[in-house]
Amino acid sequence: MKTSSTPKEPISLTNGNGEVKKHHKLIGTTYRNNSNSDYTENIEELCRSFKYSENSNHYWSEPHQSLLYGSPIYEGASPAQKLALNHLHWFANYNYISNSETETVVLNQVTADVFDAIGYETVAKELAMETEQEHHHIKAFRKIGLMTVIALIGKEGLNSSYQWNSYKSTLGTNFIPTSKYYSLRFVAKGLLNGTKQHYSQYLKDLEQKDDFAFRVPTTGIIGRSLKHDLQNFFTFNWGGGSPFLACQFYALRMIANMHLKNLEHPIAKYFKKVEKSGEFIPAPTAVSHYHFLDESFHTTISHVIAQDMYKDFSKPTAYEKYLGNLAIYMSQHGALGGLSAVLPHRYFNDDYLVMEIVYRLLQSPLFGMSSSEAMEWMYKSFCCEHEGFHLAAKNRQRLTSDLQRFFADVDYLLPVNREMRIMSSRGSIDDTIQNNIKTFKRFSHLVTN
Repeated sequence: MKTSSTPKEPISLTNGNGEVKKHHKLIGTTYRNNSNSDYTENIEELCRSFKYSENSNHYWSEPHQSLLYGSPIYEGASPAQKLALNHLHWFANYNYISNSETETVVLNQVTADVFDAIGYETVAKELAMETEQEHHHIKAFRKIGLMTVIALIGKEGLNSSYQWNSYKSTLGTNFIPTSKYYSLRFVAKGLLNGTKQHYSQYLKDLEQKDDFAFRVPTTGIIGRSLKHDLQNFFTFNWGGGSPFLACQFYALRMIANMHLKNLEHPIAKYFKKVEKSGEFIPAPTAVSHYHFLDESFHTTISHVIAQDMYKDFSKPTAYEKYLGNLAIYMSQHGALGGLSAVLPHRYFNDDYLVMEIVYRLLQSPLFGMSSSEAMEWMYKSFCCEHEGFHLAAKNRQRLTSDLQRFFADVDYLLPVNREMRIMSSRGSIDDTIQNNIKTFKRFSHLVTN
């Protein structure tokens, strides 16, 4: 039995007629177009010159893209508070996106080395460029977001929760892998035997320095889907030398790309509307617009690798197929496993941390509520049906349909993943409200005791 997928002999980027394969032409075109674009440079400039005071009196997206939109809290808010909730929506979403892109920075480099080792030089160059772009994206999101939230709720509010405090660097905190991770890696090494010549040099360097890929738990799409030991375990497999598994990472990255598209496409349309009217374009709106254009190249690459390029290699082994399915299956339970009453473009359930954030927000100078008032409004917004839930459910259904169409052509996936059955069965408004009632009771007990 084969222990790994290996490149077809010889590795060829051409079809039987000697012509470059269609998907490799697309990779080359995307690399050239991305190289010639100036979207990242525009984001850098907007980041350098950003001042919240110059953008504070304008909506940064359509009102329905606002924190707590459609909830009793939102409906009872003043015009100034609604404007602030629109800005905090931008902050909260791009905080999550920056966490996801931090994961991507590592995994792009891990997999790019595998592709480079098997002769896919253009793919490796494109991924290196994307990695550099992601660094600039993350910097812009964090600077603009940090300045915004401090202006609206102050440093005390910023430091009151783990998620908002995640802007503080944790890169100096070493993660010590558990025996569970070492055991899983030992098994994987045996099953991936024979792929050493394609082993990611970037991953090898991390291991030699005892500097593992994810030293602290991440809270992006991958972190929401894979527990800490599994993040490192999958990283090892994606960079362990199997061309198929290196490609499979991009199926997971495609979920992040499509999630982002569903969020940013409306902001890009809003940018065009404001531009056409000749009105002032807020810097965060422009950042979203240029990021949407930048990420279109990244989405194309994810699509090509995840849906076409993996077929350049031998059929996946039972182990590789299992891992590929496990990654998508766990993402359906994790990052795609629920519905939010707070953020209409986030697809996992609100937890204690989210409730703490809203509680602190309502007690900040922005709303000035007492503890009892905040708890009363939170119950109405988390535990009772309202328009915000229906908007979130509509967005969720759109993303589910998009993912079903994409994965329909990925032949190694089991029906539960190809048809996104777990995601389809999750996220009902009734189930979300019942879950929120239970979470709110626990939260209320902790607040009042």
